[in-house]
Amino acid sequence: MPNVHTGVSTAPLAFFSFPEVSDPSRHREYNEWHQLDHLPENRALRSVLHGERWVRTPACRAACEALGSVADPTLDAAQYVAMYWFAEGVGGRVEPGVEEWRELGETTRVAGRRPELAWTVRRLTGMFRPEYGVVAPRALVSVGALPLRPHRGVVLDVVVEDPEAPLVPTPVTDLPEGVVGEWLFSSTVVTPVAVAGGLATDPGPGALRVRLQYCDGDPLDVFAATASALVSRPGSGKTLLRTPLVTIRPWEWDWFDRG
Repeated sequence: MPNVHTGVSTAPLAFFSFPEVSDPSRHREYNEWHQLDHLPENRALRSVLHGERWVRTPACRAACEALGSVADPTLDAAQYVAMYWFAEGVGGRVEPGVEEWRELGETTRVAGRRPELAWTVRRLTGMFRPEYGVVAPRALVSVGALPLRPHRGVVLDVVVEDPEAPLVPTPVTDLPEGVVGEWLFSSTVVTPVAVAGGLATDPGPGALRVRLQYCDGDPLDVFAATASALVSRPGSGKTLLRTPLVTIRPWEWDWFDRG
């Protein structure tokens, strides 16, 4: 069912955030808050079709360093990536749903349910337009169901390109081994945090693109196997970050405790 438009296929907008936990002793506290409080409350909103979060573990970072993968210093500091897909509301408008989502953030802050604000930095936040998705036939799900299908992690690309550059989906036959499908997004409005000078490259609307390759194989193995392959790049622009990310499982939050 790769071409059936269901689920997130009808979502007109997605939000990405690249958080850094600035206090190394608080990763467990951050994950407990996010996975058991923040994420469920956001997923419960009628305007949110789906929410997900991944971790850039020390092993993920080491894999990048071993292969000489250079990242923009602002994004390189982030240890997590979170995203939400917003539903199209009445009259085809997404703005009321986004406002509802923002109000939830403020309501929980006032209620004292945003402890992380004191010791996290959002290295980049922004709204993105989903451009396309592809899914391998072996997945037996539609492209709109791909993000909801269990996966072990993703390989993430963040690239600055000419906003007029064509968006060419990766052919299904060229999906790397261990990758079950991918989605690509273009920026609408992004806010790089003014840390380390902000992003080294200042992207305009549509110029910043994010691609997620959903892995049912080990994302570190997929990353290593595709490091030098052209198919692993969204295009010919400047890569700000390319990294494997691991799916976060409840109560398994010890990556930064080891050593």
